[in-house]
Amino acid sequence: MAQAFLENLAFKTRRGLRARVASGHSAGGRAYGYCARLDGRGQTVAGELEIDEAEAAVVRRIFRDCAAGISPQRIASRLNAEFIASPRGRGDGSGHWKQNTINGNREHGTGILNNELYIGRRVWNRLRYSKDPGTGRKVSRLNKPEAWEVSEAPALRIVDQDLWDAVKERQARQTKFCAETAQTDRTDLAANRVLKRRRHLLSGLVRCGICGAR
Repeated sequence: MAQAFLENLAFKTRRGLRARVASGHSAGGRAYGYCARLDGRGQTVAGELEIDEAEAAVVRRIFRDCAAGISPQRIASRLNAEFIASPRGRGDGSGHWKQNTINGNREHGTGILNNELYIGRRVWNRLRYSKDPGTGRKVSRLNKPEAWEVSEAPALRIVDQDLWDAVKERQARQTKFCAETAQTDRTDLAANRVLKRRRHLLSGLVRCGICGAR
């Protein structure tokens, strides 16, 4: 009975979210660069967002730096050095910018550089989440494109199309380079980890005398 209740609850929740998306409202969390819209009485309007100009300026800066060839890791370091609150640290100012916060996963649409809401396009149901029975961790899986629900939200555009396209072009070049590097590398590491490895004469040969790590 408990299992049936949870399945029915999940179905009703998704049905409600789908109806909210169909009506042009937000069905997820508040993305960096946006804040909840307030009505004339100063009350929060459920499911409606508006641009937060201070955070939007940071988003545009990240896109400009990336298009100029600056790595996500260096961008994150600069933001931390200037004590700019990260998405996780909004409110009390805690938390730090990380490379993955900016770069994310292009295929899954995660990360600052892959959020299509910044060009006025809301995508819902791109991912589904489940719990790994072995580790208990939440795992995201990509749904088929025909299951995605896409709607236009031009009032929420933060990044110009030319800048967005420039960043996507740079990401495509990096992806191609990763693939070519992975083919020539003799390890079983992922392509992005191969790129992060520093090749030196004694790489992988020297071990720590205390713990034995490479």
